[in-house]
Order: sequence, then structure tokens, then C-alpha cells
Amino acid sequence: MKLSIFRAAGFLFALPACAFAASNVVNLSHYDLMRPDFAAMKSEGIVGIIHEATYPRLDRDAQYATRQQAAIQAGLLWGAYHYADATDPVRQADHFLSVVANAWAQAGALSRSSGVLLVLDFEKNGHYPGGTMRADQAVAFVERIHERTGKYPGLYSGEYHLRQVLNSPKVSPTYKRVLSNCWLWIANYHYEPRATAPWSLWSLWQYCGDGRCDLPRLAYPTRVANISKAERNIFRGGRTALEDFWQERSWPLGGEKPRREPERVLAADLEASGPAAKPALTETLR
Repeated sequence: MKLSIFRAAGFLFALPACAFAASNVVNLSHYDLMRPDFAAMKSEGIVGIIHEATYPRLDRDAQYATRQQAAIQAGLLWGAYHYADATDPVRQADHFLSVVANAWAQAGALSRSSGVLLVLDFEKNGHYPGGTMRADQAVAFVERIHERTGKYPGLYSGEYHLRQVLNSPKVSPTYKRVLSNCWLWIANYHYEPRATAPWSLWSLWQYCGDGRCDLPRLAYPTRVANISKAERNIFRGGRTALEDFWQERSWPLGGEKPRREPERVLAADLEASGPAAKPALTETLR
């Protein structure tokens, strides 16, 4: 028995320090059917929530606005993601921003965040209509978000899917250069993600999806508050660094740049490169 305890202690000390201190972001969607206990999440060390706002085709998550208000009242940071498809990316971006902005505007003063962290969910679309977003469409989406908000969104994807798509010869250096303006949120339920070009480092690591995780449970919990099968994430850095990161990259609502026709500097390159490969993936935002 003593030997087992010593072995377990040695194993825990060998784990990355971030696994203990920085599992502090939870993502949610309408597929989480319970009423999340945000106060309990905060008491367990959660700092921020990233919630689905929109998904194919041009639909909105019915839980987004209500949960935004509850999470902010509990003192949590707030973010929103769009689950992408292969339809018009500019229209998707505009719809996403409209839903986020309307939910923010309708919230009361005590349940309104100073800004919203935006994310493009760029993964294989296996359960919504509209097909899987291509790399050129992702470029158009993030450029539209940047044009209207002054901020590049985060880009979420499973590690395998992202490598398969970006290593395709159909994805040009121009695409990669544009996408590298986005901070990287990467999913891998088996081990810490490796560097994925064009990013040298990930900012957020989803290590657990719907309770699925092959990592040691003591260091990598799969539940939070009243959610037994959670979607949990590790930020690369401590709490203060995460708060600064969130503030710097969030869309400051009320300060949207005037809308104008997007510049088409990438048009020729986008047309020449054509559709990107669409391989399978193992990790997904629900």
C-alpha cells in the first residue's frame, strides 16, 4: 500500500504544472442540457466560459444569452464561438457578430461583460447541414471578424484535423499567414498538443470533451460543478495571464468599427488555391 502511494506521488510530480493550476476554461453549448452552476464553477477555479453562439445554418444557440448573463453575474469571463460550415463565410461571420452583439445589448448592466472573446470553430462538420468549412473560407471569416471588430478571433480545431487541412498543398502560405493572426485553441484528449504550423504554441488546450479524456484524472478532471461530462481547457499561463489575454483579445462591444466592403487583396490567391482537404477528426466542440 505504501509503495503504491509513493508511486502515485512520484507520477503526479512528473506531470506538467499547468495541469494542476490552469484547467480554468469551460466551453458549453445547447447540448449541455443541465442548468450550469456558474457560482460553483468559479469556486472550483474556473475563470472563463466560451459558449456556442451560432451554428449551421445561420441558427443561434438558444442557451447563449441566458447563460451569458448568469456567468457574468457569477464573476466569470465570457466568450462566444461559431460552429462553421461550408456556406458563405462572410454571411456566417456577420450572423455570428449580430447574435453576440444582440445578446450583449439585451443584458442588464450587472450582467453585461466589458467584451466578448470570439472564436471560430473550424472542424469537420459531421452533424449539421452545410458541409465542412474550407481553409479559404476560414480566411474570409476571420478577416471579416477583424474588419468589423478590430480583433482576430481564436481558431479552434482538433489537432489531427488541423494538421491534415493545413498540410494540404491546396492551402497556400497566404492562408497560413492570415490564420496565424488568430490565437490557437486546440483539442487533443490523449496528450499535450505539439506545435502546429503556422503556430509555434497553442494558447488554449481542450484536453477533455464530453467527459472523454485519456489523461490521468487526478491532474486532468473531467467534471466541473454540476456537469459530470464537461468540456475543460487548459490555458498556457496563470490566472492573471489568462485575464490579461482575455481582455486584450475580446471584442469591446459598443466599439464596433464602421461596416464597409471588405478588401479583396486575397481574392486571386483564394480562387487559385481552391477547396482544402476535408479529413476526419477525433476531437470536437459539441
